Amino acid sequence: MTLTSHLQELRRKHEALSQKVEEAQRSPGTDDLEIAEMKKQKLRLKEEITRLSAS
Repeated sequence: MTLTSHLQELRRKHEALSQKVEEAQRSPGTDDLEIAEMKKQKLRLKEEITRLSAS
């Protein structure tokens, strides 16, 4: 896997996770801890994208 394709995959996962977070926040039955965990995963993806983009 090339760096470019890896970055594209990370960005795709970040966007999908972002959509899941938005949906979960609109859903009244969603656990706050679950939302927080998704946000942490999203942040880790963003940090990885930034790190790889800088290299």
